[in-house]
Amino acid sequence: MANNIRTRRKEVSVPTPFEQARDEMFQQVIRCGVPQSTPEHQEEWFTETMAYLGDRYHELSKEELAELRTLGLRFSQPPKSRIESEPATAATAA
Repeated sequence: MANNIRTRRKEVSVPTPFEQARDEMFQQVIRCGVPQSTPEHQEEWFTETMAYLGDRYHELSKEELAELRTLGLRFSQPPKSRIESEPATAATAA
């Protein structure tokens, strides 16, 4: 029985082009300081980055590029603070 455990191989999943592009975009968002930039600069940065990702990952459809942009914009937003959500929780508990 011990040999069966040792000889089993895990299947390695290869990331899809969408997953690769998403991960690359997230890394660049952090590296370039996009969350700290103004909304105008963010818009410009994402326009240029989506053009680059479209060229680099030609397998991606326009819908996937739009989804990447949406994910990137959400990722670039500051986290919501707990203070904002506490009054809603208090009102529900009351």
